[in-house]
Parts: sequence; structure tokens; C-alpha cells
Amino acid sequence: MDCIQVGAGPVQIVALHGIQGTRAAWLPLADMLADAATFTLPNLRGRGTAVRAAGPGGYALEAYAADAAEAIEARVRGPFILAGWSMGVSVALAYLARTGARRPTGLCLVSGTANLPEAPWFAATDAEALLAEVRARELRLGLKEAADHAAVVATWQAIRAQRQAGQLAAVREPALVIHGRDDGDSPWSHALALCAGLPHASLLGIGGAGHSVLTHNTEQVAAVLRGFLPVLSSPTKETR
Repeated sequence: MDCIQVGAGPVQIVALHGIQGTRAAWLPLADMLADAATFTLPNLRGRGTAVRAAGPGGYALEAYAADAAEAIEARVRGPFILAGWSMGVSVALAYLARTGARRPTGLCLVSGTANLPEAPWFAATDAEALLAEVRARELRLGLKEAADHAAVVATWQAIRAQRQAGQLAAVREPALVIHGRDDGDSPWSHALALCAGLPHASLLGIGGAGHSVLTHNTEQVAAVLRGFLPVLSSPTKETR
């Protein structure tokens, strides 16, 4: 398993990266909150030294959720907050749908969506054209460390038709939704839909921010998450 822990704070946060990113996307925030939280940062399959899947089915959301479950069982003791950025939000929702999964005390959902078919991440359906889009988006997002391009293509082919809005009402944990107001990859309407579907959600919109709020707006994200840690880390009846 390709997984590290960053920070020495009392609150445990398991943070999942996006479709083209790696755990590096979370490092600026983890460093800024090192006194308050300990971040468990797995590289999901197809990233870093993590396993490569044999085919597109190996890059389904359920497969990524299994990676998250493995990291949680191996590295996390006690209560934890589950966080996701971009596709990491989709993986977090898939994790919550797993039978018998250890429940987090709360959620931090950043720049995500519950309706992947409406997310304008890629338009191409042909593999070669999609690969070109993957390269262009990597540059546009300014990813310092990026996923294997073939893994990204296979992932999008596996997940692009998946909708998760119908499962939001079953999520009983408190959720903090953080979203850029000018996010062109997961537009603001996706944040509003997440909050409307989740029974216990709070929304922070960052004006002028795009999809890469973790790295471009780290101080703002850190400040609001720090303030919400007592809420997100307090077990409820559903998470005890």
C-alpha cells in the first residue's frame, strides 16, 4: 500500500485525491494543519507506487473505495474524518456505500460532485482524444504530481456515467462542503446539489477560486476546516 501519514494533531483525517492527482494535492493543507490533525494520505491505484489495475473495471469507484478501506484498516485507529477532493468526493461516497465500512465521524468534501455525467472534466470518448485531454487538463490544473495517464483514461471510462445523488440522503454524518465559486470542472451548482442532498451539510464557497482550492486557496481552506474540526470529529449516534 502506498500510504503516508502527515501531521501530529489529535484529529485523524483520511484524505482522498482526485482523478488526475495524487496524495500530493493534500500536502499543503496537511502541513498547515499539522498541529491540529494527522492526515492519512493514500495514493489510490494508478498513482505513485500503488498497484495498477488490470483493466477498466479495476478503476471503478468501488475499487477505489476498497483502496480507501484498506488504508483505513491498516493505518487508522479510532475516530476519523473522511475527506475527498474532486474524484475523491466520489470515492468517499462510494466508501460510505460499502457494507460494513467503518463510519467516519464527519466528511469534508472539496470541489466534488454527486453527478459525474454532468462534470465537464473530459469530453472525448475516443481513447486517443481522451488521452490528449488528460494531458491538457493536467497542465491547466497545475498538478505538481500527476497520475498515470493510462490510469486516468481508464478511470474516466469506468466512472463517467455514475450518479450518486440518490445515496446522499442516507449519509447521516455532518459534512463540510468546500467549493470554488468559479470552479469550471465541478461548477458551483454541483456544490449546491451536494448540500441539498446531504441532511447535515454546511457550505463554504470561495469567491474567485477554481477547482484547485487545496493548493491555490490553502489558507482559506485550512482556516474553515480548522474551525469545523470539533463538529466533524465528534461522534454522532450514527457513527458511534
